[in-house]
Amino acid sequence: MILYSTNHQSPDVSLEEAVFRGLPPDNGLYMPHVIPTLPASFFENIDKMSISEIAFEVSKALLSDDISEENLKMIVERAIDFDAPVVEIEENTHVLELFHGPSMAFKDFGARFMASLMSYFLQKSQKDIHILVATSGDTGGAVAQGFYKTPGIKVTILYPTGKVSDIQEKQLTTLGENVTALEVDGTFDDCQAMVKAAFLDKDLSSKFNLASANSINISRLIPQSFYYFNAFAELKRKGNTKPVVFCVPSGNFGNLSAGLIAQRMGLPVKMFVAATNVNNAVPNYLKSRKYEPVPSKETISNAMDVGNPSNFIRMRLLAGDAHEQVVSHIAGDFSDDVATRKAMKDVFDRTGYVMCPHTAVAYLGLKSYTDTLSEEVAGVLLSTAHYAKFLDVVEDTLGTEVDVPERLSALLSKEKVAIPMSKEFVDFKKYLLG
Repeated sequence: MILYSTNHQSPDVSLEEAVFRGLPPDNGLYMPHVIPTLPASFFENIDKMSISEIAFEVSKALLSDDISEENLKMIVERAIDFDAPVVEIEENTHVLELFHGPSMAFKDFGARFMASLMSYFLQKSQKDIHILVATSGDTGGAVAQGFYKTPGIKVTILYPTGKVSDIQEKQLTTLGENVTALEVDGTFDDCQAMVKAAFLDKDLSSKFNLASANSINISRLIPQSFYYFNAFAELKRKGNTKPVVFCVPSGNFGNLSAGLIAQRMGLPVKMFVAATNVNNAVPNYLKSRKYEPVPSKETISNAMDVGNPSNFIRMRLLAGDAHEQVVSHIAGDFSDDVATRKAMKDVFDRTGYVMCPHTAVAYLGLKSYTDTLSEEVAGVLLSTAHYAKFLDVVEDTLGTEVDVPERLSALLSKEKVAIPMSKEFVDFKKYLLG
């Protein structure tokens, strides 16, 4: 795989260089020059394949020039050892549950694959690396779990103080070993800006082999495409013949970009719906043609509190670049906290299904789009984290206690260990150099 920078001011690179660099020197994002189309036989037989078998075939199409089939199979099997079931909660409305991995969030797919891929490359090069990652909630926990005790890799996670749930915070502040958490006095956008600045800082890049585990890293997006294929396979197993619509609750827009990669590889998708909370720069762009990032606003769907999504350019390029092409692939919708809570309560009262706030935003986005259609479709909304990670909001909204998996409840008694950090890059740089 040969990759270019979206700013077109840096040289093309190999997959290995893109994975470890994270960001090109010109502050663009890495994109593959070629996205292959999978053969018709793959889709004819996809319903007979497990998620790890699907992941291997997709990986092979993308990465076989860089990694042997034997090693690629080992990487995939090590990373993707849990399922992503599709659950029908209403007629033609399905939830793709992406919270069955170790940290109980969809980021497990990307973080575990990335850790496995980096370990493979590091074994060849005998290098040590320092991973920097900003999180608005689930990325931190998934990266902490995915890279925990991985030889040759040190991880520093930046998260905004008071803006992640208790369980999310405990997931990224209680492991120790090679994982360090920085509690930043600012927003997720501040955390993300500091990580980006670190990669462009010559003092830091000369001293450390820095890498990113955010969705700015291309190796995060590749495995996130797997579950779109797997959802299509499961719907086919259930006898579905209707066009498929995916609604993606979106913050940094890596998840939706991964869906567009799957579509570019041949996955039949009628439409993607980009569903956000009131941090709605992308739905506004889809409607008005103007992309105007704004400071992020705090909501109950906190993992989506992103005012300037870093993957916007990738999303746009994968959908065709020109606005009229983009809107032919992506519809937009956004919901405030009042509507989100109402949807959570309504679905629970009618069906007994418990949704986290992010899932509820996706539910509303899907309904907003499908209500405009004259044909029936199979609607699939992505549930990106287990509801128990947002326990206070969920129980307050539903007016009842809900079950909490033991692996999450056990975290609450553990001691948080985090280093306070200002939102000024100079302080972050001083800490890293210190």
